[in-house]
Amino acid sequence: MLIICGTIPLEDMPLTFGRVRADGDSFIVGDRQVPCTQGTGAMIRAALSAADYLKTDPPHALLAGDIGLGTGSREIYEYLIQNIAGIRPDVLALHYWLPDMPLTRRLCAAVDGCAERPVMIADAASMYSAKAAGLATAFDVFTPDASELAFLADPAATHPAYIKKHLFNIEGNRTPELIRAAYQNGSAAKLLLVKGAVDYVVKDGNILETVAEPDVPAMEAIGGTGDTISGLIAAFVDAGIDPAPSAMLAARANRAAGQRARATPATKISRIIEFFPDVFKENLCQWTGVCVVEGENDD
Repeated sequence: MLIICGTIPLEDMPLTFGRVRADGDSFIVGDRQVPCTQGTGAMIRAALSAADYLKTDPPHALLAGDIGLGTGSREIYEYLIQNIAGIRPDVLALHYWLPDMPLTRRLCAAVDGCAERPVMIADAASMYSAKAAGLATAFDVFTPDASELAFLADPAATHPAYIKKHLFNIEGNRTPELIRAAYQNGSAAKLLLVKGAVDYVVKDGNILETVAEPDVPAMEAIGGTGDTISGLIAAFVDAGIDPAPSAMLAARANRAAGQRARATPATKISRIIEFFPDVFKENLCQWTGVCVVEGENDD
C-alpha cells in the first residue's frame, strides 16, 4: 500500500483518508473531490496515473485542509502517529504540511515501531521538518529542488528561508558541492533526486545518474512539476522498483510528458499529467524491462 499525505489549501476540508480514484482532471478521496493543482494534489494525481498504468493498487491519500494555520497539518501528524502501525503501508510519501519538529520525531518513532518499516519519501515541507528535526537519514528518499538542496547543505538552517547567503551563489554548477555538504552534515536521505535544469539521482552521496533530456525549460515555470516527480517515484517504488531506478524513471517521464504537452509557462500541471500514460506505454518497457500487456488484469 502506498499512502500519500499532505495538506490541501481548502479551509473546509476535514481530515480524510481513503483510496484514490480519478475524476477527470481531479481525483476523489472518500466522498471528497480534490482538484489537481500544484502541491499534494499534483503528487497524488501523478502517482495514480502511474499505478493505473502499472496495474498496481491505487494509492491511498491522507489529506486535510490547511490554509497556513497548522490545524490540518497537526491532524495528519497525529493520525499517522496513532495509526501507522495498524495501517502497515509499504510506502509512506509525505508532502506539504506545517513543519513541526516534535511531531516529526514522534512520527518517526511510530514508523520505527511498525512490524515492517515502510519506504519513507519526503518532499516539500515534510522534508524541511525531517531535516530540521535531525532525522533526514531516517528517510529513504528526498526530492529537493536547487534551493531546497542548499537548505539541506546548510547545517544551521531550520527552514529554506534561513539559508546562509553564500549558498545562494549560483555562478557555475554548485550542485555536486551542495550534495556532498548535505551528506556530510547528515541532512540527506539515503537517496536524493535533485530536481532542476539537470536532475541528479544520488545514493549515499554518490551521483548515480544525471537526466537532462528532453530539455523543456518552460517546465521550470509551471507549478507542480516537481510534485509530479515525487508522486511518480512513490508509485514506482510501490510497484516494486528500487528507489534509484524509480527516481531515474520519474525524472525521464516527467520531462517526456512536458515535451509531449508542448509545455509553456501557461500550461497547467493537469495537462502534463494527461500525457503520462502515453510516455509510459512508449518508454517504460525500454527503460526498465517492466512491460505491461494491454488488457492484463483489467476488470
